[in-house]
Amino acid sequence: MSKLLPRESVEQYRRDGFFFPIRVLSPAEARQYRARLEAVEREQGGPLRGELRHKSHLIFTWLDTLVRHPAILDAVEELIGPDILCWSSSFFIKEARDSAFVSWHQDATYWGLSEPDVVTAWVAFSESSLESGAMRMVPGTHRKQVAHRDTFAPDNLLSRGQEIMVDVDEAKAVDIVLHPGEMSLHHVRMFHGSPPNRSDDRRIGYAIRYIPTRIRQVAGERDSASLVRGVDRHFDPEQPPASDLAPEAVARHAAIMKRQGEILYRGTAAERFR
Repeated sequence: MSKLLPRESVEQYRRDGFFFPIRVLSPAEARQYRARLEAVEREQGGPLRGELRHKSHLIFTWLDTLVRHPAILDAVEELIGPDILCWSSSFFIKEARDSAFVSWHQDATYWGLSEPDVVTAWVAFSESSLESGAMRMVPGTHRKQVAHRDTFAPDNLLSRGQEIMVDVDEAKAVDIVLHPGEMSLHHVRMFHGSPPNRSDDRRIGYAIRYIPTRIRQVAGERDSASLVRGVDRHFDPEQPPASDLAPEAVARHAAIMKRQGEILYRGTAAERFR
């Protein structure tokens, strides 16, 4: 077993639907990733918006390196096996003293994947504390899919503002507190959400969604993913960027996001990520 994820940690993940914390970057490395992000934001004139927040590893070389980081993949391999695709990635950034939140939801609801054997690696670029709006998860809620409703609430960081339509026992929720460079792993059907950031610093997390290559997309004709370990079977291969925001990478990213948006927003009037 991987030293990062020993047998008892795997067993806890199977039982509870999540496991944390796992150190994958040093504090200094985490600061470097944050610095790279914030340099891009200065160049862009403000916080990342719209599609730049999603599948960002396809347009930034340093994030392509992160989704392929051996420490992350070694832990993920213990959960889903040696053939691994990075299906998507997203920044979840809460500004200091901001009202942004994430409603209680399950990731699997609109993804259109053939199996729920999917794991999210959530990597902290900054402190994710009780005050800054750390994720909360309810142990054992990953065993079945439940109904959701769309709200498209403006302060909700989720693409559809989706929320669970059954009662959530928040008294059982666990706060996923992470220091910069640590990550959590959670199952695609995990009940999870997070409150607003009440701290004086940004809360920056990068969520990387990994799937075993046996999984197929069943809600759309085509889908793509990045092979990060092993052998692929069903997805169109994605190319890493040659340089940050390389024009050809930006064009490919736009086409991929349009196609994935058609999958994620099927049945709604929304046409693209906000």
